[in-house]
Amino acid sequence: MFKIILRRVLVAIPTLILVSMIVFMLQKILPGDPVLTLAGEERDPAVLDYLRDKYRLNDPLPVQYGAWVSQVLQGDLGKSLRTDVPVTRLIAQKLPVTLQLAAMAMFFALIIGVPMGIVAAVRKGTATEMGANVAALSGMSIPNFWLGILLIMLVSVKWRLLPASGYVSPFEDFWMSMKTMLMPALVLSTAIAAYLMRHTRSAMLEALSADYVRTARAKGVSPRRVVLRHALRNALMPIVTLVTLLFGELLAGAVLTEQVFTIPGFGKLIVDAVFTRDYAVVQGVVLCVAVGFIVMNLLADILYILVNPRLRHA
Repeated sequence: MFKIILRRVLVAIPTLILVSMIVFMLQKILPGDPVLTLAGEERDPAVLDYLRDKYRLNDPLPVQYGAWVSQVLQGDLGKSLRTDVPVTRLIAQKLPVTLQLAAMAMFFALIIGVPMGIVAAVRKGTATEMGANVAALSGMSIPNFWLGILLIMLVSVKWRLLPASGYVSPFEDFWMSMKTMLMPALVLSTAIAAYLMRHTRSAMLEALSADYVRTARAKGVSPRRVVLRHALRNALMPIVTLVTLLFGELLAGAVLTEQVFTIPGFGKLIVDAVFTRDYAVVQGVVLCVAVGFIVMNLLADILYILVNPRLRHA
């Protein structure tokens, strides 16, 4: 098992290096010049030269990349070109917000998607399965921003049940934090719940047709016990790994939802940084998301090995 994990880590290292190179190069080809924004309206040539020297923008790209990687390895992601605040501090402020949103969205996705998948598999060929499939297809098809705007109009503007936007830390006011994050989490969970429903249904159908399930039924085991104790236990193995991968996607895929609900998380941070050509912030946030996604992939591999003993000696 240790050798398998070590191989995964060794594969993750060059992947992370490649991601850092792509992020760095793509950021440089964006239109616009951040120095012009920093210099103000007068744009004194002396000030422009000073800023380019300060942020090493006159150096060749390989030199800039090498200097940036050297700083990253020391735990320094640089400073924001716009606010002069360390990127690590910005990430430390925004990461808990996105983690809270992603965790709540995954919770709703699990309690909706997995039971729907189980019911759809048990009631195969019935109207219940058809309704579950229609709901899953709708969840994957409806855009998050449209659903978010619709919920704001109905729940917040018309019914006045929940706040329309904003964010409150759970350490300041727990219940208000839950209220402000409820709608964004539900919006973000729709597509995830749909994916979980389809995969759970597929895994349950395969498990319910296995020999050990037929043997359990032949022994007179109750249908509820057959589904929950025998079929579901084996069907959950691929679902566990899927959840870790989808959680990694949530960290990077909450941009539109955070913009619609004005949540100061990773999504809003990176959108603002792109518009202001804040290279250091974009590079730091994308690199952090890439690291998180790689870690979640590694966790998925480890969980799959733990729940599937046959792979421990592979």
